[in-house]
Amino acid sequence: MWKQPAPANSSFNEFNTFPLPQTQRGQSSHAHHGPVGHTQQPLVTGTSVLGLKYEGGVMIAADNLASYGSLARFRDIQRLHPLGKHTLLGVAGDMSDFQWLKKELDALLREEDALALTDSHPSLSPKNIYELLSNLFYARRSKMNPVWNAVLVGGWDKVKQESFLAYVDLLGTTYTAPTLATGFGAHLAQPLLREAYEAKAGIDGNGPLLTKEEAEKVLEDCMKVLFYRDARSLNKYQIATITSEGVSISDSKSADTYWKFAEGLRGYGAQTQ
Repeated sequence: MWKQPAPANSSFNEFNTFPLPQTQRGQSSHAHHGPVGHTQQPLVTGTSVLGLKYEGGVMIAADNLASYGSLARFRDIQRLHPLGKHTLLGVAGDMSDFQWLKKELDALLREEDALALTDSHPSLSPKNIYELLSNLFYARRSKMNPVWNAVLVGGWDKVKQESFLAYVDLLGTTYTAPTLATGFGAHLAQPLLREAYEAKAGIDGNGPLLTKEEAEKVLEDCMKVLFYRDARSLNKYQIATITSEGVSISDSKSADTYWKFAEGLRGYGAQTQ
């Protein structure tokens, strides 16, 4: 076909049917884009997630902030994601990896639900999802392309009729405990969670567990402490409850704070001397 030759930097294909800004004449798109790169450092991140077993289930709390570096950029992000009827993820770390993780796990659960309609295929338990994440995170870490998240998996095991709470991070580190926290929460909130849990259940955990009201009060106190002390936290958070009846996520709430003590600190506000 006779046609006028296209210039070397043309942004259209040879027949002007659609733009091709990503390619150049005589070069492949791979050569233009360069080698495949992996995330070297998270950009938009979420901070602490707290988890606590109580009498009848599990509670997980996380604030609604996603920070762009040190900027409190996105203030209405839900970092608690239900998976099925009896499992929930609380995710800290990179929000783009969290979005990818939600997409992959939701697709897997849809496939599992479809199989359950055709035979006696059992649904995925919280422990199944925990082991899946353990293998996924360790495999990605081994390929030098980690999933930049720390995840709390909470749920209710219908077979054993007991609550489940576990931790997975980007290095593939995994463990379970009756109280868990990620990020700064592991330093600031975990001692408070353990103190409240052991005060009633004992160090061995054989005593009675916290009631629902007591567990919620402890989590609210911990979220207040994190707002005071963690520069990447926000006084707007949600608490999820996972029981034998299912998953429930509260609306966003705020804790009452007290700042008058700051007036007596040197270097804060107007100083008279």
